Amino acid sequence: MSEDWHATDGVLRFPSGALVRGRGLRYPLPSGPTPSFAVYLLGKQPPPTEWTARWLPWPDFRLPKDPRQARDVLQEALTRAGNERERVEVACRGGRGRTGTALACMAVLDGVPPEQAVAFVRQHYHPRAVETPWQRRYVLRFGDAR
Repeated sequence: MSEDWHATDGVLRFPSGALVRGRGLRYPLPSGPTPSFAVYLLGKQPPPTEWTARWLPWPDFRLPKDPRQARDVLQEALTRAGNERERVEVACRGGRGRTGTALACMAVLDGVPPEQAVAFVRQHYHPRAVETPWQRRYVLRFGDAR
């Protein structure tokens, strides 16, 4: 099922081969396949979706409210993304700061060294992903909290 997912805009391929689409919720849902699982990084609960979704409370330009929950939800998303039958999406309002930070943390979980994770996401997802200094520090420290 993820075979068609790799050609979708915003899909990042992790070193393990797992595919995750990052996107901004302010934009219309891209054409093509819909996610089978999503993580929404928002300050308030998102509306229901037709697919399984997790809400990770995460205010704009900030960090997740519960770092342990963030690690668990991002690990679940990465595990699901490694399953060829699942299409995983990670999204916030704009698709760069929180989404980029979450993708960089998932890269750390996938084995990318924390000091290289932001550069990895900027190269393979969006050049301005991970917007704030505290988001970059969060990614660096994400590897320490195992």
